[in-house]
Amino acid sequence: MADGGDPGMREEFHTQLSGLREQLGEMCRLAATAMRSACEAVSRNDIDLARRVVAADAELDRARDRCDGTAQQLLALQAPVARDLRLVLTAVYCSDKIERMGDLAAHIADSVRLAHPEPAVPPELAGAFDHLGRIAVEMADRLTELVSRTDGCCFAELNETDKTVDTLHAGVMATITDPAWSHGVPAAMSLALLARYYERFADQAVSVAKRLDFAVTGEIPAA
Repeated sequence: MADGGDPGMREEFHTQLSGLREQLGEMCRLAATAMRSACEAVSRNDIDLARRVVAADAELDRARDRCDGTAQQLLALQAPVARDLRLVLTAVYCSDKIERMGDLAAHIADSVRLAHPEPAVPPELAGAFDHLGRIAVEMADRLTELVSRTDGCCFAELNETDKTVDTLHAGVMATITDPAWSHGVPAAMSLALLARYYERFADQAVSVAKRLDFAVTGEIPAA
């Protein structure tokens, strides 16, 4: 929004920008809740909880639509510039990424249904998947906090955390492709896909953090 405009209009505009941040934060909260419940469903082999996670994904879809609608309204009616414009465009980009995080959590939960009545994860990999889940939830929780900040500097933190996710993912892949693997090829394929969902969830969180930094600094941080 150009400088020198009506003070009342600028105050309203910045109130709307704050509302946009709150909408992004709510989306992060929903994604974290979905991943937390999905991980619990996998750990407990709880098919009812898994079904609730899948059903709840529609709420995050609606939240994405509301966020996009607010951003489009700001672009059309307020003509933001500079940092304000970056924030609005960041919200559009991030809302899509966060919605995808919800989709990935739903896919993780759905793995319980597909494997039922057997557990989605065999005992020897339960610890690795529990660890993946804890980190993914922590990343989404951290995004919920970071989205309300105005000083940037969140990408480096989450990017470093993502390296642990990559290491755990590689460990799972090494286990299921080892000649000593005893659960067969179909189980290995299912677990490879499941591990990929966790890894992609973390990647999406890093993408959101990168754009949040951009909104503040005007520069895309280097990996």
